[in-house]
Amino acid sequence: MSHVFPRHTKSQPPVAVGGEGCYLIDATGKRYFDGSGGAAVSCLGHGDPEIIAAVRAQAEKLAFAHTGFFTSEPAEALADLLIEHAPGDLDRVYFVSGGSEATEAAIKLARQYFIEIGQSRRRHLIARRQSYHGNTLGALSAGGNEWRRAQFAPLLVEVSHIAPCYEYAHRQEGESAFDYGQRVAQELEDEILRLGPDTVMAFMAEPVVGATAGAVPAVEGYFHRIREICDKYGVLLILDEVMCGMGRTGHLFACDHDGVAPDILCIAKGLGAGYQPIGAMLCSSRIYAAIEEGSGFFQHGHTYVGHPVAAAAGLAVVNALLNRNLIPRVREMGEKLDAALRARLGQHPNVGDIRGRGLFRGIELVEDRATRTPFDPARRLAARIKSEAFNRGLICYPMSGTRDGRIGDHVLLAPPFIMTEDQIPEVTDKLTDAIDAALRTI
Repeated sequence: MSHVFPRHTKSQPPVAVGGEGCYLIDATGKRYFDGSGGAAVSCLGHGDPEIIAAVRAQAEKLAFAHTGFFTSEPAEALADLLIEHAPGDLDRVYFVSGGSEATEAAIKLARQYFIEIGQSRRRHLIARRQSYHGNTLGALSAGGNEWRRAQFAPLLVEVSHIAPCYEYAHRQEGESAFDYGQRVAQELEDEILRLGPDTVMAFMAEPVVGATAGAVPAVEGYFHRIREICDKYGVLLILDEVMCGMGRTGHLFACDHDGVAPDILCIAKGLGAGYQPIGAMLCSSRIYAAIEEGSGFFQHGHTYVGHPVAAAAGLAVVNALLNRNLIPRVREMGEKLDAALRARLGQHPNVGDIRGRGLFRGIELVEDRATRTPFDPARRLAARIKSEAFNRGLICYPMSGTRDGRIGDHVLLAPPFIMTEDQIPEVTDKLTDAIDAALRTI
């Protein structure tokens, strides 16, 4: 009997014993194509000798030094490398152990920044419905997925939520994509004015919405308008790239596609590629200066902040992304994967939308293509697809509640950046078979 507390107590997952390139291997020897990189984590695949060597070398040299007393060489080097390539005037890196910690730190830094500059009335955070920013209470409060929030609602802090930029579901007939983006961006200004401009501290959003909505990119011009509104009212822009960043959408930082730089940016997942748990919050020189010239102390922290072995892994991963020319490869392979998905599923009677950027792709399932009507959630379509795909040796990331946290189903794909063109048919064939098999059961 296992004493591990699993994610779901009603099922016992197989034991993973090995990884090789794009594949995971269980105790029976069965191989699974890691089509979602776990949760968009394993960007370099499994068993990368260069990353493993970096982890081993750092552990042998220095495994741990608490940041209350020391910094470390790999943390300094990784921070330098990230800032060298970061957008705008992002200038400082605060290392954490994962995505929820990064977004939690971002929220707390936004609040402390305004206290340091004498604007303590600024306390409101605005985010978007159908967003996901993590599972700690602050991050969950910022997230806009009602299913995830519901049972914890009495514990959550107050956060305003405006409409997502979700073209497939919400763009009106006869409305251009650009006009749609401007319309939903205007909700930010309206909410700032409703709350009081001098009380709003930040707006938080994912450049490409990940698990909750299924690789939904914003339309052209949306984030430019968001940036304008934030600047107009002195509101900080926090971009959550925990899932969509670190090359996943074809840019090292996902916001580069939109030509917009945030005041605070959060990364994780692909930063460590699964070899070590690591995330980071990047902030602008202006925000850092306010702390430096004020109290000098960011009132936040965790034991494993800036862990040397995790930083060494992150440094090796980012160098691999840059030096192996993997980010342009993500764009190239992403276009090929998108074309293959459209060839196999583009005319499927229950596939409503195929979307995404780079190797970050979403397939939305609908009961009726013409009306874009989702399936009844009682049919548990996403869970059935996940099971059918897994049985066929494909790991993908189906989720329900795509539209509003209750209705809608999608499948998220986020394969390793090292996948080959020859492996694309394996993904599309197994996924198509899994979708069809799941549909037959309902």
